[in-house]
Amino acid sequence: MKTPEEILSDPAICKGRERVAYIGRMLFARQLTDAAGGNLSERVGDLICISPRYSGSQRQWQLNPEDVLVVNFAGEVLVGNGSISRESQVHLRLHQEFGEYGTGVIHAHPRNLLVFAAAEQPMPPVLEATRKFGVTPVVRYAPAHSKVLAANIAESMKGREQRIRGHAAGTIAPWHGLFLMGKDLFAAFDAVERLDNNAYIILQSRALGASPMMETERARMEDAINNFTE
Repeated sequence: MKTPEEILSDPAICKGRERVAYIGRMLFARQLTDAAGGNLSERVGDLICISPRYSGSQRQWQLNPEDVLVVNFAGEVLVGNGSISRESQVHLRLHQEFGEYGTGVIHAHPRNLLVFAAAEQPMPPVLEATRKFGVTPVVRYAPAHSKVLAANIAESMKGREQRIRGHAAGTIAPWHGLFLMGKDLFAAFDAVERLDNNAYIILQSRALGASPMMETERARMEDAINNFTE
């Protein structure tokens, strides 16, 4: 086990803490999460750089690299002040079970996608940019911060490992928000924004008289993509 001094002197860990702080600020600035919560982490080898508890409500996501905690797979804080988020159980479970496919995990409250969470509805991809993610499923309800929620989210990722390896895979927790794992933290951030844009398009499509959940329009998209020739 590395000492705190060794961890702090590791360039990869330093970069990981920088990325977590930066992406946290970006999520908040782009309304992809809120002051009420969310958390993000990046695995570096056998350690995890993770945002601290109250990053939203007390810090408004204005994190500096030194604010980011470094923990082991048991969730024990090895470097940094404060405690990890109560929702870190999902992060630890995903890093443990799917670490060979990706290193970045984000839990966020994207404004538009929260409508699907509140309605307990899965979200189909309606854009070429989100087609790679497939349908974003909704898991069975479990209270926030619970081990059952962590188990439900992990179970939903099974069978989508190659989506994580290629870019990312997300899951909607009903009445709560989005949990997503990406091949790295930048890919995870990109996927959160793409999925929230997708949600916005579906919601706004009603003004154009689109079919429910854009089913007809999605069928035309799939047909055009699959049958395109130069």
